[in-house]
Amino acid sequence: MLSVMVVALVATTSQAQEIPDRKAPQHEMKRKHHRGDEFKQLNLSEEQKTKLKALHEENRKQMAELKKNDNITVKEWKSKMEAQRKEHKAQLQSLLTEEQKAQLEKSRQERKTKFGERSKGRSDSYRIEKMKADLSLSEEQSAKLKGNREAMKEKMKAIREDKSLNDESKKEQAKELMKKQNDEMKSILTEEQLKKFEEQKKQRPSRKKVV
Repeated sequence: MLSVMVVALVATTSQAQEIPDRKAPQHEMKRKHHRGDEFKQLNLSEEQKTKLKALHEENRKQMAELKKNDNITVKEWKSKMEAQRKEHKAQLQSLLTEEQKAQLEKSRQERKTKFGERSKGRSDSYRIEKMKADLSLSEEQSAKLKGNREAMKEKMKAIREDKSLNDESKKEQAKELMKKQNDEMKSILTEEQLKKFEEQKKQRPSRKKVV
């Protein structure tokens, strides 16, 4: 009797591990929202709107059937979901004119750029705030470090976009710029803060280069 209970428990646990959480990921929901906004800007014809609605309905139906399928593993479910997503994307593209495709791609690139800029801004602010807390920086020091980082970003951007420079020259100038930024940071921090900063750097996990 005990053996039967153990086998049943193992089987139940195994099935629970294989069946995935069928809730749509948060990023997928946001992507659908942005996609809807993008298509509204394309001035679709009534025929395109009708076909677009039918495609969305069919896609929702296919996704719902996948969510209810408990006889597949996590790997199989993810593979089928990705295949369905790609097929739906291809079907949507087939509805659009070349001009609409170009407009859609432009809109997506602009959104991607804005998202990247916001992410970098949040990341820079986080670093400064963390340094401020870890090193007990004054408001003046924080402002100087922030200005230093902003100036470096602009100069680094100018180096990347300079078409008169080859890749080797860009690397050299970027290296010099980073060295200059480190020197400026050293002039902003006190000896005690700088020592603590160097100790913290040594404690961080080293990034292994991926070949």
